[in-house]
Amino acid sequence: MMDVRRADERYRGGDPAAGIDTRHAFSFGPHYDPGNLRFGPLIACNEERLAPGAGFDEHPHSHTEIVTWVVEGELTHRDSAGHESVVRPGDVQRLSSAGGVRHVERNDADVPLAFVQMWLAPIDPGGDPSYETVRGIADSTPYAVPEAGAMLHVRRLGAGERTAVPDAPHVYVHVVRGEARLDGEELAPGDAARITDAKDVEAVGVTDAELLMWVFSPGGQ
Repeated sequence: MMDVRRADERYRGGDPAAGIDTRHAFSFGPHYDPGNLRFGPLIACNEERLAPGAGFDEHPHSHTEIVTWVVEGELTHRDSAGHESVVRPGDVQRLSSAGGVRHVERNDADVPLAFVQMWLAPIDPGGDPSYETVRGIADSTPYAVPEAGAMLHVRRLGAGERTAVPDAPHVYVHVVRGEARLDGEELAPGDAARITDAKDVEAVGVTDAELLMWVFSPGGQ
């Protein structure tokens, strides 16, 4: 079964006056939707746009695996565990907030920043926070988040190019850029598909496209 959610269905948040534009795919903050709390372990998939100089001041997280994919620009990250980095397009950043951590996210560049940030619920809460940035991840290198029973696949397709969607109990596909066809449905930037009991599903690039595919194992439900 595939449930397609369109970009214009996202809840608009952020703080436009401060240069922050956020589009939420799930129930989040003041927007409470009891029928849209999560999909497998995925509890947030936020499209963030920050103007130059804008950002999120220091704030806390706990018991959440936070994975960030930069679309354009540069994201500056600092946290209370002493990590500091600049994340660019093609990099995967993960902050395991575990028992608790505070961090800052900013656009310190002079060009707009766009990124997708995804939050996952861990199988076993608690522990010590950790941080990782993988530079220039390739299509053929899935990124594992074992704490949430999850695997991220990045797929960059040319027009007409095909790729298999992994068979799994739960698969979440987010279109970062371009257009793709998934099981007969055309998806545009910001659209997402929530697939239950995925089997023999295929994605095809309608144009050049970039997709983020989350595959969740039974332990990550």
